[in-house]
Amino acid sequence: MKNMLLASTSTLHDQAYLDYLLLELKEFYSVGSQVLFIPYARPGGISHDDYTEKARAAFAKINLDLKGLHQFPNQVEAIQQAQGIFTGGGNTFLLVRTLYSLGLMQPLKEAVSQGTPYLGTSAGTNIAGLTMKTTNDMPIVYPPSFNTLGLIPFNINPHYLDPDPSSTHQGETRETRIREFHQFNNIPVVGLREGSWLAVKGKEITLMGSLSARIFLPDTAPYEIEPGASLKELK
Repeated sequence: MKNMLLASTSTLHDQAYLDYLLLELKEFYSVGSQVLFIPYARPGGISHDDYTEKARAAFAKINLDLKGLHQFPNQVEAIQQAQGIFTGGGNTFLLVRTLYSLGLMQPLKEAVSQGTPYLGTSAGTNIAGLTMKTTNDMPIVYPPSFNTLGLIPFNINPHYLDPDPSSTHQGETRETRIREFHQFNNIPVVGLREGSWLAVKGKEITLMGSLSARIFLPDTAPYEIEPGASLKELK
């Protein structure tokens, strides 16, 4: 049975890395388990080692051990044997290309489908959806496919931002970009605001946090769902 937390972001304003999720994570991962960290999204170009250390320090606050996937000689085996998995945020194009190039996309999908607890933030949340086409990231590298894990029956747009009526910015809003996506794709999209996450238990998908999420469907006006709402029928 799938067991996932898919968060919009790792860090809220004026808080340390993952602080707002630590109580959830303490309950989410089994006591004493070691979490396997996938650092390949590399935010800001940070090294795999430095990114892993940043995540390790956060998990140490709740007495969980964490080790980077890049530190294992057999990475497929590491995923298959993991007690828990966390994929951090950064650049989704880089993350997806690396997972494909190392032959890890299918083993990761299988492990999570079989019940290995999975936390994603930002790019790590993007890859849980059907495709990565609703990421906000720049295409700094070229992945062999935009298809991702397909662990949920829709796409997510993490860090979703509402239009600011007082802004003088004339560029496209997130809503405009998602409407563009729906000119060529019929996949539902969940606009996930900062501090929100989806809790996935088997087929049940629930919006968590204190903010609503915005739902986008082709040829349909966007609408809001409130915390606690189910998304299992969104497909």
